[in-house]
Amino acid sequence: MMWSNLGRICAKLRHDSAGGVALIAGLSLPVVVGGLGLAVDLGRGLDERMVTQRVADSAALGAALAYQTSNDAANLTAIARDLAIGNGLQDADVHAELVHDFPNSGDQAVKVVITKQLPFILARIVGAPATFTVGSEAVAVVSGEQPFAPPCFLALSSGNDALRTSGGGTFDAPDCSVAAVGQINNAGSLIRASDIISGAGQIRNDWGTLTASSLRFATDFSNPSWNNAVPAADKRVNQSTALADPWADNADLAAARSLIGTFTAISNLANPTTASASNWDFNWSPAANVAAFRAGAGSSTYNVPAGNYTIGQLNVAGGITVNFASGSTITINNGFSNGGSSVVFGDVNLFVNGGFNSGSSGIRIGNGTLHIGSGTVNFSGTNIKGDGDVIVNAAITIGGGSSLRMGNGQHMFRSLSISGGSFVVAGTGNFQVNEGIDVGGNSELSFGNGNVLIGPRANGNAISLAGSGRMFMGDGTFSANGHIVTQGGSRIRFPATTNHLINGNMTIAGSALFDAGRYTIAGNFTNGTGGTVWPFTSPHTGITWGQTLNGVTASGFDMVGVDVTFVLSGTLNLAGGARTKLIAPSSSVPGGQIREMLLHSLTSANTSWAAGSQSIFVGTVHVPNSNLTMSGGSTNLSAGQCFTVIANTIAATGGAAAGSACRTMEEAYGGGGSGGDVIRLVR
Repeated sequence: MMWSNLGRICAKLRHDSAGGVALIAGLSLPVVVGGLGLAVDLGRGLDERMVTQRVADSAALGAALAYQTSNDAANLTAIARDLAIGNGLQDADVHAELVHDFPNSGDQAVKVVITKQLPFILARIVGAPATFTVGSEAVAVVSGEQPFAPPCFLALSSGNDALRTSGGGTFDAPDCSVAAVGQINNAGSLIRASDIISGAGQIRNDWGTLTASSLRFATDFSNPSWNNAVPAADKRVNQSTALADPWADNADLAAARSLIGTFTAISNLANPTTASASNWDFNWSPAANVAAFRAGAGSSTYNVPAGNYTIGQLNVAGGITVNFASGSTITINNGFSNGGSSVVFGDVNLFVNGGFNSGSSGIRIGNGTLHIGSGTVNFSGTNIKGDGDVIVNAAITIGGGSSLRMGNGQHMFRSLSISGGSFVVAGTGNFQVNEGIDVGGNSELSFGNGNVLIGPRANGNAISLAGSGRMFMGDGTFSANGHIVTQGGSRIRFPATTNHLINGNMTIAGSALFDAGRYTIAGNFTNGTGGTVWPFTSPHTGITWGQTLNGVTASGFDMVGVDVTFVLSGTLNLAGGARTKLIAPSSSVPGGQIREMLLHSLTSANTSWAAGSQSIFVGTVHVPNSNLTMSGGSTNLSAGQCFTVIANTIAATGGAAAGSACRTMEEAYGGGGSGGDVIRLVR
């Protein structure tokens, strides 16, 4: 009965809908109001979070600045709290702490966390708690610098012996790091550096000494238990270190490499235009065509007045003097031969085919054009040519103590050989030799400002200087389509120009002056100098070379270059007892030298430095694919200047290698953990 009544009641309720809508609305109203209240409260929370985030950012930067000044982490929270109050956040919980190795290994940062309680208002209708938490966090890097000094020796190999010493070899770089991606192996006597770093390998020490503020290694540190000449345990950091080549993607270097092997094309020389005519023979029994020029009966002197003369062959006999007056144009078709005592051409234009022989006494030619075509050309004795172009489409040989002095103008020769104590001096003007220059012992070639174009001989040499041979060039563009080879005791001075183009090896065994600019070499640069130092005063021009170079003393050094960048397809090999001073530029020149880059090559050939103990290198030597070995004497620095080496592997097997980080390396590695001067938000 009870279950029957209950069933009837339930059925009645199912079919009775009176007041249903009102009931549902009444039950839903608190939910709707509570939802709206929650949305309002959450909006208040978002607004407050924006406030706390702004204050957290400000507090993190301020606390980081305070830490940078005091280096004291104990007061960070108090400082951050004061900054929060000062920014209008009175009732918040503020906490600050020092964070290590964030965002990168070696970084230090200040982290500030601000939390604040906000009351729920309308949301409490649906049972929300009395308050909810709003929080913000900010992190400011105290110093973006690495906790080690920038490297001045950086080996990029990840293998064993990436950087090593052996024998008496040492690295001595107390102001910078000695670093390698792979293993550092001190099997020699000493590595002294601000920091010694194996980025992805081990540091191994044998009997020698390691002196550094820190040892950093990715795997382990190996050292005999009896050897205490190493940094203490608290100076050893067992963690990997990211090491990279800061020049790897340098656009200036890529552009410079694209010019390797280029040179300025040399125009072919041509013969002058001459015509057939009768011969002129100046002798003791002259023919009718020259007898009228004789100074008198039986005279040994002939005076040719101004005029235009077409001559087949011009011969001057011994003991005869011939003077051509200024204002003449003279063409000689079948050669000139002088056996006389004196031949003087005034200010004339002289065109000669068929050979040219000045005779043992030489000749004098005034201002005007001298154009000699193919044939045998010899300048013997003392020869003087005034201003005006000199074009010789033949091989010139000057020997036996002879000389040729030329004034200003273009100077163009098929080839030029000077030997036996002879000399050639030319004034300003372009200087072109199509088939190479040879300067023998105690002989000299010297010319003034102008563009220089030199082609190769059959042996591939564009310039060859024998022992004690000398070549001094004025300033102007320079292109040599061939090798440059100098022997011991020789001297060469290169011009100042934007880019020197050398399509071949440069092998310097004598002394050399490299004036400012880039040197683009399609080959190796080998220096085996020693014993022939600067300065030197030319006995033929009176010019003293090498006392200073671009404001830097060159005295006492064999090879000197200032404001120079060498870009090679090969490598730099040093040998002998040279005293070398090579200084990279402090700023770049468009199309020319590159800031702080002393030498760059992508060659994989080995690099050997076995130079003497007095070398000074300033700048970066960048041979990232080459294995560099330094032996012999020391590599030193100028005071206050930098020297950085980047190679695949670096070995010091004798003497000391000293370095200091250049600015490009400092920029890449953040300046070396010295406290820094940049603070920034990172989160």
